[in-house]
Amino acid sequence: MTKFTTEQVDDLGENHIGTSSDTPLRADAFDISDSDKIESIKKDVTNILNTLGLDLTDDSLKGTPNRVAKMFVNEIFGGLNPAKKPSASVFDNKYKYGEMLVEKNITVYSTCEHHLLPIVGRAHVAYISNGTVVGLSKMNRIVDYFSKRPQVQERLTIQVVKELKKVLGTEDVACVIDAKHLCVNSRGIRDIESSTVTSEFGGKFQEKETKREFLDYINMDTNF
Repeated sequence: MTKFTTEQVDDLGENHIGTSSDTPLRADAFDISDSDKIESIKKDVTNILNTLGLDLTDDSLKGTPNRVAKMFVNEIFGGLNPAKKPSASVFDNKYKYGEMLVEKNITVYSTCEHHLLPIVGRAHVAYISNGTVVGLSKMNRIVDYFSKRPQVQERLTIQVVKELKKVLGTEDVACVIDAKHLCVNSRGIRDIESSTVTSEFGGKFQEKETKREFLDYINMDTNF
């Protein structure tokens, strides 16, 4: 796993700024049903494959347009639909745990919005309770929800932090994501070793000591 210094994360975090922290969606994005979207996308994928010269009567290919359309709507871009946003119940911090809570190595599967190629990596998320806590699995589900859309990694990092701030009612939330982009690894420069690190620090996590503690947790060996 990549080891981070405070200086490295500071440099990367300040420079990774997307065009908007909100996913660019049209106002009519949900005017048609998922089933209608699948039918429309299926036609478009059929046209693409036909244009490329593939024989869609072949047994291996004839189901591909439908599979791709269903995958786009129901799976890899399912996070575009606000109806699929995970509910995140919070609970009183009755045991008075006052230190940071870190959920590390959350699997990230997303899609680069520039080439529609996979982004694969890990997210590390932390917060300091101000009186409420959230179920651990909800942190994973929030990462997964915002990952399942055409993304840039900078925006994804910010969206995870913004959502947890809202759910927990605190500014003290942080997220670091380390991911490989297949638009870099499999095309273009084809650098299979490189990965991209982005970060977003809120509240107390902007303080040097708290940030250092979070990064130390990330770098702990957790091979069980």
